[in-house]
Amino acid sequence: MTLLAIKTQLLLSMPSGGEWLWIILAVIILFGGKKIPELARGIGKGIREFNDAKTGIKNEIESGIKDKENNA
Repeated sequence: MTLLAIKTQLLLSMPSGGEWLWIILAVIILFGGKKIPELARGIGKGIREFNDAKTGIKNEIESGIKDKENNA
């Protein structure tokens, strides 16, 4: 097996149950109990803004296509 194939295989594997526990424990230790809700709120806000921007761009593209069809 080549090194590239090994790296690709490692990137595609998802953590199992025990690994998730270690990840959660590390997050709690690093951020503390009070910061986790703020972190989650920030992530949610970022996802919402991304989806709004995605919808806006989609609507602009669709309206541009409709305008082009109407002018043709």
